[in-house]
Amino acid sequence: MRLADYEWKRDEKIDGVIYEMSPRPHFRHGIVNGNIYRVISSKLKDSLCRVFIENLDFHYHLDVNDDYLCPDIMIICDRKYLKGSFYNGVPRFIAETASPSTAKRDRTVKKDIYEQAGVEEYWIVSPQGALEIYYLEDGKYVLHQNYMLQGDREEEDYNADQEISLRAFPHITMTLGEIFEDVDL
Repeated sequence: MRLADYEWKRDEKIDGVIYEMSPRPHFRHGIVNGNIYRVISSKLKDSLCRVFIENLDFHYHLDVNDDYLCPDIMIICDRKYLKGSFYNGVPRFIAETASPSTAKRDRTVKKDIYEQAGVEEYWIVSPQGALEIYYLEDGKYVLHQNYMLQGDREEEDYNADQEISLRAFPHITMTLGEIFEDVDL
């Protein structure tokens, strides 16, 4: 098969409606996801928890229907809910990297689904250097932090060294600079 013949296809099913996640995301999307994944996976060694990147469907309504989402980054700790290419437990952490075709859904419908499912921490990341961090408090997401990367050391608001840790995994830390490293290739 030639590369030109390869058809990339990824979708999600929400309330019985299939959403094709196309066109393919910009290369910056993959760099950001890879940066976050790399930090998390290195710090989950020897743990029962696992991190997945864009390759595991989250079935969030198995009792109602077969709806699923495909989070960009997802940490799961209860392996008994892993079934082939999907997970039907409650992830501990999810990050979605927004792209033009998914940004609205990431901030509305998907955020509501993750909230209702009980996902403790939800990040919405923009490859342009923005990060929103939501924590589940009393069953509702509360915006805990909102960052916009300022990587120029000469600027007063320089924050690339700002350290961020995952709430449920305080030993997993990364800086804004690490999250957005190499995005401007």
